[in-house]
Amino acid sequence: MTIRTEFPYGTTHEDVRIPMADGVQLYARIWRPLTDEPVPALLEYLPYRLTDWTAPRDRQRHPWYAGHGYASVRVDVRGHGCSGGNPGDEYDARELADGVAVVEWLAAQPWCTGSVGMFGISWGGCNSLQIAALAPEALKAVVTVCSTDDRYDNDVHYMGGSVLAVDMHAWAATMLAWAARPPDPLFAGDGWREQWLARLESVEPLVHTWLAHQTRDDYWRHGSVCEDYAAIGAAVLAVGGWHDPYRDTVLRLVSRIPADRVRGLIGPWSHQYPDRAVPPGAAIGFLQETLRWWDHWLKDTPNGVMDEPLLRSWISESHPPATSYEVLPGRWAGEREWPSAAVTPVTYALQGTPVAVASPQHTGLDAGRFLPAGNEADLPPDQREEDAKSACFEFPVGREPVEILGRAQVTARLRMDVPYGQVVARLCDVAPDGSSTLITRGALNLSARLGRDKAAPWPVGAYEDVVFELNGIGHRFAAGHRIRLALSSAYWPWIWPRAGSEAGWTLDPAGSALVLPVRSESPAPGPEITFEAPEQSEPLGVVSPATLDEPRPQRLVVRDVARGTWRLEVDPRYGGTRVYPDGLECGEDVLEVYEIDSADPLSARTRSDWRIRLHRPELAWDVRVETRSEVSCDEGGFVTSNELVCREGEEVVFHRTWERRLPRAAG
Repeated sequence: MTIRTEFPYGTTHEDVRIPMADGVQLYARIWRPLTDEPVPALLEYLPYRLTDWTAPRDRQRHPWYAGHGYASVRVDVRGHGCSGGNPGDEYDARELADGVAVVEWLAAQPWCTGSVGMFGISWGGCNSLQIAALAPEALKAVVTVCSTDDRYDNDVHYMGGSVLAVDMHAWAATMLAWAARPPDPLFAGDGWREQWLARLESVEPLVHTWLAHQTRDDYWRHGSVCEDYAAIGAAVLAVGGWHDPYRDTVLRLVSRIPADRVRGLIGPWSHQYPDRAVPPGAAIGFLQETLRWWDHWLKDTPNGVMDEPLLRSWISESHPPATSYEVLPGRWAGEREWPSAAVTPVTYALQGTPVAVASPQHTGLDAGRFLPAGNEADLPPDQREEDAKSACFEFPVGREPVEILGRAQVTARLRMDVPYGQVVARLCDVAPDGSSTLITRGALNLSARLGRDKAAPWPVGAYEDVVFELNGIGHRFAAGHRIRLALSSAYWPWIWPRAGSEAGWTLDPAGSALVLPVRSESPAPGPEITFEAPEQSEPLGVVSPATLDEPRPQRLVVRDVARGTWRLEVDPRYGGTRVYPDGLECGEDVLEVYEIDSADPLSARTRSDWRIRLHRPELAWDVRVETRSEVSCDEGGFVTSNELVCREGEEVVFHRTWERRLPRAAG
């Protein structure tokens, strides 16, 4: 990593408030190059508090862009940080309308040329795409990283039509804790407390809304740009990582947006910006890569960026299973079109007699983290224990390696004696020593087999063929290895089970198959794909002091042998204790717990506890936010419980609990 302190332009920054039509003002920080000439503007638009939580990350990139001739702007979404108004649902119509207004405000500033770009990762990448689909005239280009085009089936809520227990609840609990944080009086002024209390009165746990929409209805179609890719007016650089659950969005965008205004990039990364040098690597000069994109689309600079392959992707080599990798072995490959002529569907027919599969309910504890972020316990360990709870089919790799790029597909001929269930497929690379490395996976809620907008019970006792895709991957199976397809009827805590699903299903291999997207070497390969070494601007200087507390395990599995129960405890390591250069002391502690009885799907339970402290000694400002969120399910539906307690000093200024029952219609 190279830290840049000198740039083509000197820079300055200021905090401003951007007015909305209804009188609400959004808090913004603007870094600008020191020049008398107008420059294009770049916008990153998030709910994650620019004055503290994203401040270290913002400092890595916004001054860098300013130093290269752009006004780089970070804005907090309404109801978050020091922005006015109250928090809403994720990507709601108000948030997107505000985003359009911010783009138009930036374009109208005297220091702006009138051309605007948007960028962001995760939430910021998603709303960049969604605002681009609203087509404000000034928005010329976006860089969307680890984002989704489909809010229902490629986000943190549902997977294959099944409720994502692992992240729907955890993320809803996280956003409850985020929405309850107060404005910072150093930036918000004396009115911070009144603003905070008004914000707290409006807070509602998002899990209520998300569980109320269990099929792909109009609620999920809103903001899903896959509904109409043609609406996206800006040029799109779509970026993902093979260890990020949203990477299929990149594959869809490069196939649906005209090739003269889209490029795709998928590396070995997790849910992180590709310049951040966190596992798995290697990191690239991502800021330089995006600068080429901005220069082409916002400054009309002929720099050859559109001469790059339509899709640049990392092809991993076979590697032993591990929960973290500093650098994955592999190489870059380029496709001039997508779908690629170099990729051919190859069918591997399953063999054998019908097999009954009733996986224990704790199958899936070795799935790894849904949103890996570079922690040492994020990725799936050796899959042999999971494979033992599944029906496995193997295909030997001969003398020549087998390289795949894209989305594998499974056809399964199933019979169920109950109306509801799910099928989960894992694709593993099995080494000669027997170790099993998870390559990719997919899931299907069998009630969603006729479409994600439907909930169709299974015809009890009948066979049906179901077809579903696995998440995309670029991987090269080594000669002498085995390709293993593992099929299970449970996958906790990723997939929330349903009453009766413990019965599993019967698979008839006749008529069942795995289709792999096999990539052949091009007879005339293009130039080697390379990237510059990563650069960032000077860090903010946040300190993480040592504490007396013993660090918790990042992922801890506890088995109660007598009761037959399993508990997974997860410390996602979001922030910890930090001290900022402006004097802010911030502490965050969060623990997620997932419990299940190996024989009882109705025993599934999740819990997420947050404790946050924000402290400014010089202002005698000391606030605490604590949340407790739980979800369980019985035969009738989901049961949710949420509690929020906020303190100023020792005084409790807000306390509310929510208890809800939501019928289970699908999911």
